[in-house]
Amino acid sequence: MISLIISFAVLLLGFAVYGRVTDKIFAPDDRQTPAVEVNDGVDCVPMKTWKAFLAQLLNIAGTGPIFGALMGAVFGPVVFLWIVFGSILGGAVHDYMCGMISSRHKGSSVAELSGTYLGKGAKWIMRLFSVVLLVLCGVVFVYSPAGLLAKLTPDWMSSTLWAVIILVYYLLATLLPIDKLIGRLYPVFAILLIIMAGAVIGGIAFSGGKYTIPELSLENLHPNGTPVWPYMFITVACGAISGFHATQSPMVAKCITSEKAGRKVFYGAMISESVIALVWAAAGVAFYGSTQLLNEALAKGASNVVYDISTGVLGTFGGILAVAGVAICPITSGDTAFRSARLIIAETFGLEQKKIRNRLIITVPLLIAGGLLTWFAIVNNNGFQTVWRYFSWSNQTLAMVALWVASAYLLKKGKYRFGSLLTALPASFMTAVSVTYILTAEEGFKLGLTPSYIAGGCAAAVLFTVYLVFLTRRIRRQPTE
Repeated sequence: MISLIISFAVLLLGFAVYGRVTDKIFAPDDRQTPAVEVNDGVDCVPMKTWKAFLAQLLNIAGTGPIFGALMGAVFGPVVFLWIVFGSILGGAVHDYMCGMISSRHKGSSVAELSGTYLGKGAKWIMRLFSVVLLVLCGVVFVYSPAGLLAKLTPDWMSSTLWAVIILVYYLLATLLPIDKLIGRLYPVFAILLIIMAGAVIGGIAFSGGKYTIPELSLENLHPNGTPVWPYMFITVACGAISGFHATQSPMVAKCITSEKAGRKVFYGAMISESVIALVWAAAGVAFYGSTQLLNEALAKGASNVVYDISTGVLGTFGGILAVAGVAICPITSGDTAFRSARLIIAETFGLEQKKIRNRLIITVPLLIAGGLLTWFAIVNNNGFQTVWRYFSWSNQTLAMVALWVASAYLLKKGKYRFGSLLTALPASFMTAVSVTYILTAEEGFKLGLTPSYIAGGCAAAVLFTVYLVFLTRRIRRQPTE
């Protein structure tokens, strides 16, 4: 329990100190934001700071910090370190930079920003990559709540029926102006997500010794012997750093009314998400008593684990929270995934989005693709695990690219030359993680660990060397700055 309390404290300290450092390096000013300058009544709509923070939290969270943290907890309490420092040094910086740089480019997506700062080739790759990731994310957040709701409702309401119902909701949330549905519902559901985490950790902490939260250990406790590097860093995903957030931050960047709200909205939301991830990582091992039992329970479905923990710790009240958390929260991440995909495709083809017809042209094919992938996951017993693994890798790879985009942005701003290390260092780290994973994973190239480790390290070293070359050139051009 002491390790968990210290972890919470370090996260809060990270927001207060490192968050200010990040904010100072970016240097927000009084220029107009897209919500004020564009204000199109559909996607660029002014939103109060507290509401933007809660919308951002729910956009990036959903069940990401729950499922990912539980799967990461199978490695043992070592996951605490990655959630804490991964968030402070990587995830929160990533979310902040994506949101703030987007705000300075009229709410442009990470794909468009890639084109601006990494070249046209990167833009087209990121357009395709981002849309695929977002569709996969939407599928993940259809399948899991549909399965849980099917278990809690009459037999005739199958997973397939619930998936159709959820996709119909996605249609509405993707088409309607952001303040009509998302802006009204998300703050409420974000508060519910926070209450859920608080209730679970409170129930475990005051269980009278029934549950014991493990203390920090560097030992790998994965029952199958799966190595921590790179698997844990991919598995936790949203709880520490997530490329999915690079697609969500620009959406909220269209709604903030001042750049100076960025630290609270973007950096603060990621720190809050990591607090939730810590709760569920601790709860997973505490409830089941060992990583072996937790792993066996997860094999039957992450939704079932959340439901069992909630009801086991909190009884009927916990059951209600579990339904809300595992049904409502993922749905509210899936809809923004499809909404972000719509915006990226609209940018690609120059389709103005004020007209409902243009929104329909993009949205309907996206949801059809999502529906087909959801059907695949439902009819295949291991469908969810397969989709989740591909989602997790593509998620972390997108985070890597987004951090390199931020590094290029900071390099091009002379006064930020050394400040660009803020993003270049985690970008290099995530490069090593992503390359190593895809080379060694079952769904990747299935190479041995040693050559994969070497290749991942070399990829990170090469990109960091390229960065240093550009940094040196920048310093030589502005030696007195």
